[in-house]
Amino acid sequence: MESHLLLRESPRALSLRPTVLEETPSGVLVLEQHERQDAYPLNNKAVATLISSNDFEDARWRILNARPVFGCLGLIQVDGETFVAIVTDCQSMGRVRPGEEVYRINTVAFYSLSSAKYDNMNEIGTDWDNDEWDSDAATLQHPCAPLQKLLSSGTFYFTPDFDLTRTVQARMASNATSLAAHAFDTHFLWNRFLISGLLDFRAKLDKKKQMDLDRGGFLVFAIRGYVGMTTIKDGHEKYDVSILSKLSCKRAGTRFNVRGVDDNGHVANFVETETVVCSERTCYAFTQIRGSVPLFWEQQGMQLVNHKIQLGRGADATQPAVKRHVDELLQRYDAVCCVNLLSTDKERNAGEATLDRAFNVAIQRLGQPPDVVAMVNFDLHAECRGGNYENLRMLMTMLRHRSDAFGFFLMDAEDNRLISTQHGVFRTNCMDCLDRTNMVQSELSKRMITTFLANKLKDPMYMDQFLTMHANLWAENGDALSKIYAGTGALKSAYTRTGKVTLMNVLSDAARSANRFYINNFQDKGRQEIIDQLLGKNQGQRAIVIYDPISDSVSQLMQARIQDYSTQQTLHVFCGTYNLNGKSFKGEKLDPWLLQHTKWDTQLDPDIYVIGFQEIVELSPQQVMATDAEKRTVWEQQIERTLNSHRGGASSSRTKYVLLRSNQLVGAALIIFIKESHVDHIRNVETAIKKTGMMGMAGNKGAVAIRMDYGSTSFCFLAAHFASGQSNVPDRNADFHTINQGLQFSRGRSIDSHNNVIWVSDFNYRVSLPNEEARPYASQGNIEALLNKDQLIREMKDGNVFQGYQEGQITFMPTYKYDNGTDVYDTSEKQRVPGWTDRILYKGMRLRQTQYARAELFTSDHRPVLALFETEVFMVDQAAKSKLEKDLYKRSLESIQVPAARTPPPPALPRRKPTLPPTPASITPPMATPTIATLIDVSDDYPAPSTDQAKWWDNGTSLPKANRLRASSKNPFHAQDTSTNLPLAASWSSIPVFSSP
Repeated sequence: MESHLLLRESPRALSLRPTVLEETPSGVLVLEQHERQDAYPLNNKAVATLISSNDFEDARWRILNARPVFGCLGLIQVDGETFVAIVTDCQSMGRVRPGEEVYRINTVAFYSLSSAKYDNMNEIGTDWDNDEWDSDAATLQHPCAPLQKLLSSGTFYFTPDFDLTRTVQARMASNATSLAAHAFDTHFLWNRFLISGLLDFRAKLDKKKQMDLDRGGFLVFAIRGYVGMTTIKDGHEKYDVSILSKLSCKRAGTRFNVRGVDDNGHVANFVETETVVCSERTCYAFTQIRGSVPLFWEQQGMQLVNHKIQLGRGADATQPAVKRHVDELLQRYDAVCCVNLLSTDKERNAGEATLDRAFNVAIQRLGQPPDVVAMVNFDLHAECRGGNYENLRMLMTMLRHRSDAFGFFLMDAEDNRLISTQHGVFRTNCMDCLDRTNMVQSELSKRMITTFLANKLKDPMYMDQFLTMHANLWAENGDALSKIYAGTGALKSAYTRTGKVTLMNVLSDAARSANRFYINNFQDKGRQEIIDQLLGKNQGQRAIVIYDPISDSVSQLMQARIQDYSTQQTLHVFCGTYNLNGKSFKGEKLDPWLLQHTKWDTQLDPDIYVIGFQEIVELSPQQVMATDAEKRTVWEQQIERTLNSHRGGASSSRTKYVLLRSNQLVGAALIIFIKESHVDHIRNVETAIKKTGMMGMAGNKGAVAIRMDYGSTSFCFLAAHFASGQSNVPDRNADFHTINQGLQFSRGRSIDSHNNVIWVSDFNYRVSLPNEEARPYASQGNIEALLNKDQLIREMKDGNVFQGYQEGQITFMPTYKYDNGTDVYDTSEKQRVPGWTDRILYKGMRLRQTQYARAELFTSDHRPVLALFETEVFMVDQAAKSKLEKDLYKRSLESIQVPAARTPPPPALPRRKPTLPPTPASITPPMATPTIATLIDVSDDYPAPSTDQAKWWDNGTSLPKANRLRASSKNPFHAQDTSTNLPLAASWSSIPVFSSP
C-alpha cells in the first residue's frame, strides 16, 4: 500500500512506485498532463500509464515527498490546473474482520501536473477543527487548500482490503470479497468525481494490468463518516466490535444548506450505520439508517429557538420524490420501518408538527403494506421531557415485533457459512437526524446485540463491560456525525454514553447549541461550497478524463447520434405577471387572465404555469423587513382552483395541475404550477432571491427566481420589481444588473446558466412623455406613439439592459396606472403617465412566443399581462446512451488493425559490465568464462552453461529437461562443507575478476 511519490521535471509528470518492489511487483503508475493540440484554455484531460518496474527509468525522477504516501484519491481541476490528490498520512483503526483493516485519512496533499509553483505549498496548518473555511484573499495559499483541509479533517476512511462502501451482508451476497470488481456503492464513495477518470482507465486495461494496479494500492476509495473499533475478551473468546457509519454523498452538505429530499429521492444527512461483532467462530452485523424527512422543506433566516420550516412544494408534486426514496430503500433492505421522532406539539414546535403531519401523509399515500413500509411515531421531546430518557423503553417495546422480524446478519466465521440475514431496516429521523436519532439508534443496536450475546456472555460482568464499550462507540459516532453536519458534537451524548443526565451535561448541550447557531448561520456557506467542489457539483465543473484517442472519437460519434438516445418534446408555457398594489383577493375570477388562450384554442392546456406577483402585500415598513406568506397561500389556492376547474365537463380527461414551487421576497412572489403527468420529468428545482431596496438590505424591491430542469433542458423564471419613479431609469438599470449578476443558485449557477430564461415582472419603466401629451394618445388608442417613447425599449435598443433578451410585440394598451376598480387612468393628484410597467421578457434558442396580451381584472391599479410560449425540451435516456457509448467504443477498438506479433525470444540475462585492467585501445581482451557452482548436476549430453558470447537456446534445438534423480544432495548454501570441514567461503569455487580497461 505504501508508495514513493516521484517527480519528473521535464516533461512534468508524477508517479507512484511501491516502496518494496520485490514484494509487490505491480509496476509504476505515471500521471501527466495531456497536451492539447488546440488553444482551448481549459484542459480536463490527463495521461495515465502503468509501466513495469524494470522499464521505469529511475535516473529521470526524484522523490517529491520525503515520507511514503498511501495512494491517490484522484484528480481535479482548480484554477485551470490539474491536481493529483495524494494521501500522505493515515492511521489504522483496526480490523473489522480478519484481513479487513480500515484506515483513517489524516492528511492529503495536492500536487499539480501543470506546473511546479505549488510543489512547496502543501504544508498547511493541522488545526482541522478551526472553523474558518473562507479563504483570505490577502494571503497566498494553495488553490486546493480548502479541499485539503476538508479531506484532512479526520472524517474520511479507506481500506485496500475490501469494499468499504458496502455492509458485510451486501459483500457476502455479491461475493465481493476484494476490490477486483470495483462495484462500489456510489452513495458512499466520496471521491467518485475525483477518481472516475482513473476507474475508466483501469477498466480499459487487460486483466493482468488491472491486477497489477490493484496490487500496488495506487487508487484510494474513500468514505466519510465514522469508524470506531474496540476489543473485549470473556476469558474464552475475543470479540472485535466495530461501528461503521457511512454518510451518503448524493445529497451532502451542511445543516441549513441541505434539507429534505431532492427530485432523485436522495435525502440530506443519509447515514448507513453498521454494528459488527466478530470472533473466531461467528460474525454478527446489524444495519440501521438515518436520513432527513423525505419532503421538500427548508429553513430560511436565523434559526435559534423555534424551527421556521417552509414546505417547498405541494403534496402532489412531492409524492414522486417520496416514492423514489422509499423504492430505493426497499430495493436495498427489503422492508423499512420509519421511526419518526418529530414533535407533534403545534404550540411548542409548530414547524416540526407541520413536517410530521406531511411526512405521515406522504407515507400513507404510498399504499404499501405495513409489513413492507411501516411508520412508528414517537414524540421523543414529549415522552422524555425533563430528561426522562428511560422512557425510550416504551419505544423499544413498540419496535420489538419488527426488530424480531428483521433479525440480524450472522455468519460462521470459520467457513463463511450464512446462519441468518437481516430482512429489513429501521429508518430513524428527527429534525436534523443527529441527537435524538443517535440516541434511539444506540438503544436499538443495544437491544439487538444483547439478543445475540445472550447465550455467549454468561458472566454479567463481561456483558456490562461489553455494553459500556458499545455505548462509548455510539456516543463517539453521534459526535462525529454531528460535527460533519452541524459543526459541533451531538447533544444528549452524555445519556448515550452513561445512561445518565447531569446539570453539567445540560450546560454543555446549551453551549453546543449556541455554537451550532453561530456556525450554521455564519460559516456553513463556505463549508458547503467546498463539499460541492469535492463532489463535482459546481456549475461548469468537469471531471478529469484520462486521455484515450478512441474515447475522443466516440464522443464525436455520440454527438452525431444524439437522436438515438434522446427524444424531443414540445412544451407550452403560460407566463403571467400582476402587480396587486397590496390588495387581497376579492373573489374576482381569474379566468380572463389564466384561461384567455382558450378563446382561440379550446384544446390548448399549457404544460407549465408561471405566475409572478408584485406588491402581493402592502409595502409598509413592517412588511419591508419580513415576508408574510399568508396572502401568497390564498392566491395559490385560487390559481389552483381556476386551473383545475377548467378540467370539468368535456375536459374531464385533462391532467390535473399541481403546485411545483413558490417563493416570495416581501411583495414579489413567484408561483409555478405544472401538469401532474410532467412531475416525473422535473429535476433540480431551486429558488433564490436578490434584494435591491435600500442598497440591498430591504426586500421592497428585488427579484425572486425559480430554476428547474425538464429532462435535459434548464429553465429560469424570475418575478422582479424595479425602482419606481418616472425618471429613475438609471436606478432601474442598476436593479437589473444587480439581480442579473448577483442572484445565484447553489453550485455556482447564475441566471445566464440556463437554456431558457423568462422574466415576469413589474420593471417600472415608463413612457417619457408629459401627461398632457400622453393622455390623448392613450384615449385615441395610439399605441405606437406611446411605444416610441417607452423607456425599456429605448434602454434595450441602446444595449444598457437585458442584452440578448426579446419582447413580443405590444398590441395592448398601457397597464398602469388605473383608478382602483375602474378602467380609468390615474385621476389622483399625481396623475401618473400611462405606461407599460408590467412586462414579460425572454431568451432561449428554442423559445417561441405565441401570444402577448393583457387581461381585464380590476382588483389592482395595474392590469395583468400574459404570454404563451412554445419550446422543445430534450429527454435523454441515460441507459440507452451508456449502452450506445459502450458499443461504439467496442467497435472502434475492434476496427483497429493490430499486426500479429511474433513470439519474442526469451530476454537476455542481465549483463554485468566487465572490469578489466588498462589495455591499449586496439587490443580487446578475451572474455573468460567464469566457474559457477550449480545446484543440479547435469550430464555430458546437456549443453554447456551459457555465456555472454554463447547461449544454448539459440542453436535451434529443443529444450533439454534436467534429470532430477541425478541432482546433487549437497547444499552449497550450507554453513560449512562437510567433506572438507572448511568454512562456507572456502568451499565455493572462485570467480575470476577482471579489472576495468
